Amino acid sequence: MPAIGIREILFVLLVFAFIFGAKRLPDIARGLGNGIRNFKGSLRAPRGDDSGDADDSRA
Repeated sequence: MPAIGIREILFVLLVFAFIFGAKRLPDIARGLGNGIRNFKGSLRAPRGDDSGDADDSRA
């Protein structure tokens, strides 16, 4: 399978620009960035239910 190069990436961006319009692309990119940031934050956040209290319940 061939690798994705700069030409392919530019082609996809050009198609997105035609479909959504150049004015909406920054909004779409901002929304995608916020979604990725929220997802990473949820992975890093400690969970309240996995605090290690399971060992205390056996005693």
